[in-house]
Amino acid sequence: MKKTLVAIAAIGYFGLSVLLVAGLWYLWHRTDPAPAQPIAFPHTVHAGQLQIPCTHCHAYADRARSAGAPPLSTCMGCHSTIATEREEIRKLTRHYEEKRPVQWVRVYALPDFIYFSHKRHIKAGLACATCHGDVAGMKRVRRVNELVMGWCVSCHRVRGASRDCATCHK
Repeated sequence: MKKTLVAIAAIGYFGLSVLLVAGLWYLWHRTDPAPAQPIAFPHTVHAGQLQIPCTHCHAYADRARSAGAPPLSTCMGCHSTIATEREEIRKLTRHYEEKRPVQWVRVYALPDFIYFSHKRHIKAGLACATCHGDVAGMKRVRRVNELVMGWCVSCHRVRGASRDCATCHK
């Protein structure tokens, strides 16, 4: 009887694990890997041609969990005088003047039960491109890596980072 219950529990646990992985795969693949943004931001110009570091705009990346989108005042620091005739800059200016935030579409998202800190990864010396790819060369930012447990664990293993479950799971 006890062996039967253990076997049922093991099969149930395995089945739930398979369903969870399948669900995450489905969620990942049903979303656009390169969503259109409300303002077409050219990383090819800013990060590519001008070589502005990621942390100039994503200022919280090296000191918080989330890299965050830059405040419009950061953009307007240059675009109050540069390229003001371009339609995308006009959109940006309207948002700024109306004190209305841009509703950026997330490219990467993790489930709520995952704890991820950009700060930890930057302090460990990882380049943004390690996870996000060559954003400077992308006309439209897209997901290049599936942020699934196996991918993350492989990276932790190679770099000698903690693989304790509590490091990433709440």
